[in-house]
Amino acid sequence: MTSWLQIPTGSHFGLSNIPFGIITTPAYPSPHPAIAIGAHALDLHIFTLSGGFTALPEFTSSHVFTSHSTLNEFAALGRPAHRLVREYLQSVLAEDTPHPEVLKDNEALQKSCLFLLDDVTMHLPLQIGDYTDFYAGRHHAFNVGTLFRGPANALQPNYEHMPIGYHGRASSVVVSGTPVVRPRGQVLEKPGGAPVVKPCGKLDFELELGAFLCRDSTMGESVEVGEAAEWLFGVVLLNDWSARDVQAWEYVPLGPFTSKSFATSISPWVVLMDALEPFRTAPLQRSDGAALLSQYLQEAEKNSVYDINLEILLNTPKGSTYTISKTSSRNLLYSFPQMIAHHTITGCPMRTGDLLGTGTISGTERESLGSLLEASRNGAEAVVLGDGNDGEKVERCWLEDGDEVILKGVCGEGVGFGEVRGVVRPARS
Repeated sequence: MTSWLQIPTGSHFGLSNIPFGIITTPAYPSPHPAIAIGAHALDLHIFTLSGGFTALPEFTSSHVFTSHSTLNEFAALGRPAHRLVREYLQSVLAEDTPHPEVLKDNEALQKSCLFLLDDVTMHLPLQIGDYTDFYAGRHHAFNVGTLFRGPANALQPNYEHMPIGYHGRASSVVVSGTPVVRPRGQVLEKPGGAPVVKPCGKLDFELELGAFLCRDSTMGESVEVGEAAEWLFGVVLLNDWSARDVQAWEYVPLGPFTSKSFATSISPWVVLMDALEPFRTAPLQRSDGAALLSQYLQEAEKNSVYDINLEILLNTPKGSTYTISKTSSRNLLYSFPQMIAHHTITGCPMRTGDLLGTGTISGTERESLGSLLEASRNGAEAVVLGDGNDGEKVERCWLEDGDEVILKGVCGEGVGFGEVRGVVRPARS
């Protein structure tokens, strides 16, 4: 598909994508909905008030773009409405648009509702009620288990029976570009000794995807895995920042708590599920001899995950940029519908705006790992990034103050996520 609006080569936001987000502009400083198209944001607030949806009379809920500061109300309309609006906006922006009067030939509206992406401020796309982080990256789970328990006991007995997860902290989910302050916490420096409270010395990133939900479920009822796709609004990149030394001391017996609750960064543009359909692929296969999954987790859809090319980059305080890792989201053992089915099997109610994280996505090679915990063997082997601007070798076991972590993701031409980035700030005294 081609657009009358010039789209830069290599843009993640082509006509095949149409991701949704929340922006502010100098002209309208209150948060409001928009879409990304090429190098521009199309302001849906102005577009709607100017009659942009008059050529789509069957869409009777355009108020969701003019009276709300998040995408929750639009998400709650359901996937048929998401599809209707996305396809209409594609038709309006297409070179051979059947509605040239709406925007292509309307220069006044173009000037008032099209903004360069560099000129808008991004905000969290949805109000997040709850955030659950899963552990669906099998290679990551195996690598971490091997570090602490050896390869024979790397995966816990329950791992290939259900998507393992824990409840995260919605209040510390932040949009890309928000600085991350190095956390302080309890750390056990010497086995058998007393813990000390200090700044985290093992600060790490985790490469993940996050899915936003668009429907509520009823308390006491479960969502069938074959129906769970209708609960999915769209996907973002997610960095679940982690304090590994704090985590090592606190995680027994209930799992991570303060080591994970201080910051989770997400990309600002939500890629709708329909945009990801062409990139479906099969998840990782379970181990030979593994028992059948419980019935409620068995999917008729064999291609239930997506082949998204993912990349981790690091900007150092001295201005050098290095690629740490490249991998793919096909390295997941469980799909988002399976996560929803498992999350609700006991009757837990889900709500529009809830966020599900996949867990860290890693490949099998050192250059495809989704965390420094794996890449540095828990700090035992520094990851050599390259030569810096001053000629010195640059390496990392853990993140340093001033480091900026950037996650990128792209499926194919014109369909990508942009990026999520965050700079590490020094711990507060």
